[in-house]
Amino acid sequence: MSLGAGSTTDYLTARGRDYPSIRQFTVFLENRVGQLLEVVKRFEGTGIRIVALSINDSAECALVRFLVSNPERGREILERAGLAIIESDLIGVQLPDDPQPLLQVCSALLQAEINIVQTYPLLMGQGARPAVAIMVDNTDLALDVLKSKGFRMLNEDDLSESL
Repeated sequence: MSLGAGSTTDYLTARGRDYPSIRQFTVFLENRVGQLLEVVKRFEGTGIRIVALSINDSAECALVRFLVSNPERGREILERAGLAIIESDLIGVQLPDDPQPLLQVCSALLQAEINIVQTYPLLMGQGARPAVAIMVDNTDLALDVLKSKGFRMLNEDDLSESL
């Protein structure tokens, strides 16, 4: 009997496109003129849209973090380009219609003692509600907490539908 024979676990669905988090890619680039453009141009004509972008630079290199509308194909494009990438899970949160929507999100996470590591806005399609991508120190707990507080969580399908 081979390992896994008769198993009822379908490994292909262990993490599907409806998984309640979204994937961020971090690319390390040399800090010189035109490097970001070279990465962004890789998506030209692919039908894949960059929906969030954050850059942290230093004298030597830059960390470019971004989310794309199709993470599977996006990863393939980056790997074919020979770029060193790191893939991470973030939470997509649609912001409530409130004068201080980030206050509500931050308060909910603080009450559960969840630390926010990074955050940046999502560039959603025309007419879509404002949303943010958030990296936290405990993704599963943060998802549960925010859902219980009535926040709408975004998944990777929402990113592809925002085109």
